[in-house]
Formats: sequence, C-alpha cells, structure tokens
Amino acid sequence: MTNTVKDNFVVTLDYKLIVEDEMMESTEDGEPIKFIQGIGQIIPGLENALYGLKIGDQKTVVIQPEDGYGEYDPESLQEAKKEEFSEEIPLDVGTFLDLENDAGDILSAQIVAAEEDTVTLDFNHPLAGKTLTFEITLTDLRPATKEELDHEHVH
Repeated sequence: MTNTVKDNFVVTLDYKLIVEDEMMESTEDGEPIKFIQGIGQIIPGLENALYGLKIGDQKTVVIQPEDGYGEYDPESLQEAKKEEFSEEIPLDVGTFLDLENDAGDILSAQIVAAEEDTVTLDFNHPLAGKTLTFEITLTDLRPATKEELDHEHVH
C-alpha cells in the first residue's frame, strides 16, 4: 500500500509559488522543502491540500488570503521616528527590519514610506491579502521520527 500524506509524516515538496501571475519563489534550482505535516509548519491552505497525496503526485493549489498569510490589515501600519533606529540601518522604502517589541517578541516589518524625520512600518506579511497559487510535486514521504516530532522539525 502506498503511503499518503497524513499528520506526523515528513513531506518533501517541490513547488512554485505564483502571485498575481508572477512567480515569487521556486525550488526548481535548489532543494525541495521538507516539513512535518499537521503541526502548522506551512500555511494552512497548503497543508490541508496535501492530505491524501502520494509520492509523485502533482497538483495546483489556489489559496485564498484567509488560508494563507491572512487579510491585509491597515491597522498594522505604524509610524516611527528615524532617531529610534541605529544609523547603520538604511531607512529606505522597501527595507525589511526585524524589531523587538516590549514583550521581547521579534516582529518583521517593511518600510513602506519615508519622510524627513519618520518612517512608516508595515507589520503585515508581504503576502497578506494575496491569493497564492502553488504548483506542487510531492517527491518524498515518510513517517517522522520520535526525535523529529519531539523537536518539531525535520532532521
């Protein structure tokens, strides 16, 4: 009997991610991705689409924002004074920053506007609000080891 994708299996996947008719990323010239199915290591819409697939299966999966990186939230824009940043950081539109909040969590933001004394930071994921199209090929599948499950990543 051929194994099919189910929870606690290590899935190896080649993929192309297409957003608004533009290829955003691909494993074509690199390594496929490996992850443990069912523990939230990939976006929910893609994870749900994999159940039941077997090695060699190919599929195109269209994922709406709510099952991908969420809807775009205009409340996630925040203005900050340039003087709050180290002088070594380029405060240009398009720059991505990892910032620590008061609770010690690291948050990623992109500078979306720069004025003389301030920058506007967007804490939305860059693919928030976007419909994602994945072209996938399942290349390998095996049960995760106890150690992989305990550590919640593939070894």
